[in-house]
Amino acid sequence: MPGEPSGTLRHDAIGLREVLFQSITAMAPAAAVAASIPSGAAFAGGSLPLAVLIALVACLFTASCVAELARELPAAGSVATYAARGLHPAVGFLVGWAYVFVEMLVPPLLLLQLGFTAAGTLHAEWSAYPGDLWWPWSLAGAAVIAGTGYLGVRASARFGTVLGVFEVLVLLVFAVLLITEAGSANTLSVFGTSHTADGYTGATGVFAGSVYTVLAFAGFEAAAPLAEETRDPRRTMHRAVLGAALGIGLFYVLTTYAITVYVGPDRFAGFGAAGEASWEGVARASFGLFWVLVFLAVVNSTIANANASANVSTRTAFALARIRVLPGLLATLHPRHRSPVAGIAVQTAVAVGAALGLGFAHGPVTAFLLLATVIVTVVVGVYIVVNLSCAGYFLRSGRAALKPVRHLLSPVLGTVAFVPALLTAAGLPVFDFVTELTPPVSYAGPVVGGWMVLGLVVLLVLIRRHPERIAETARVHLDAHDPGADRQGGAVPR
Repeated sequence: MPGEPSGTLRHDAIGLREVLFQSITAMAPAAAVAASIPSGAAFAGGSLPLAVLIALVACLFTASCVAELARELPAAGSVATYAARGLHPAVGFLVGWAYVFVEMLVPPLLLLQLGFTAAGTLHAEWSAYPGDLWWPWSLAGAAVIAGTGYLGVRASARFGTVLGVFEVLVLLVFAVLLITEAGSANTLSVFGTSHTADGYTGATGVFAGSVYTVLAFAGFEAAAPLAEETRDPRRTMHRAVLGAALGIGLFYVLTTYAITVYVGPDRFAGFGAAGEASWEGVARASFGLFWVLVFLAVVNSTIANANASANVSTRTAFALARIRVLPGLLATLHPRHRSPVAGIAVQTAVAVGAALGLGFAHGPVTAFLLLATVIVTVVVGVYIVVNLSCAGYFLRSGRAALKPVRHLLSPVLGTVAFVPALLTAAGLPVFDFVTELTPPVSYAGPVVGGWMVLGLVVLLVLIRRHPERIAETARVHLDAHDPGADRQGGAVPR
């Protein structure tokens, strides 16, 4: 656009609708409903709707912290900038280092799911199709994501909006059908503790289920890295992050309630992600060809989530490359579309390499579980740091800006809520419902640890040779082009 500096992302390119669906699709609502949330049924049983409701409340504490910081610090660096301003620039660098790494692994995770979901379903319908021919679908998905990313944030965000609307509508319609068919079986007792699975009675089962379902909420913060490309980012980011967390959280509660009362609360402990006792299985058995729409919604969800995560990883990498704590090549922008083309190329290479390499080495499902464990472990850790950053930022800002409930109580409660999820994701058997991880999924811990050790080495080198670059992680670059940004979220003096 005329008047914009050539080295900046395209300002005012998207609005609330697009950034809202950036967060919504990053949460992968259809895939989460069909695969992630049912994992909690083994513990919560027919009380899973209550577990999801508790998880929603817990996640809203952290979503509130992200929203508050996104309003004050609209930056492509998002969580890295928040940690730098709320805690210390060195912490901001490490958070950014971890966040770029983990968000670059989300697209290959989703490409694997796209591959084995499409191949498995096609094989079930037409036995002539090889059930292990998953990789062409992964490559096709990678090409679509790379193409939309190359065309710029406007094309990518609008593509995500269309996909997000489709998957949410399909599952909402299906939920209404299930509730209607359940008839007199509809009951609010599923919001109590009387239907938990054997061995996990009462509140214990509900708590265990909520820990597993809380992981389905990951991604609500994905709007934040698009701040520099959004109209009125301080207001829009706040609304998008909270709106996505609350809206999709209620969507999770409704859809979980619908499938629970349809299957039967006392038989729900055996519900899962595949087979007859699954969303697709119920659709096949009871609603004819409607299963096709459910299948398409899940496939759609994998592509939409990969697209949203690619936006996050490339924008965060751009922000860190711009201040030269990552290779400057990642800050290269397309002259017309203003998209971070070098970052998109690297993201695509990582996605294809990780999906095919791990998929062929361990099988697509096992590779999916390995990447999922790495991703969840890092993301939950980042959420905990962001909670602390929120408290730190507003404590430093003075009494006028500090609101004790939003800026102190919410961070504490958000941290408490995510600690059990972190231990569960890492497979640390602190609670009796945590399953210890086995190889190759157990390799996730050493992979994360190795990456963070490497980040610490890079940090020490930068502090020794270029300390000003680490300080730059706290800078809000958008404020340099915003004459009205004379506030605590303004640019850090250089």
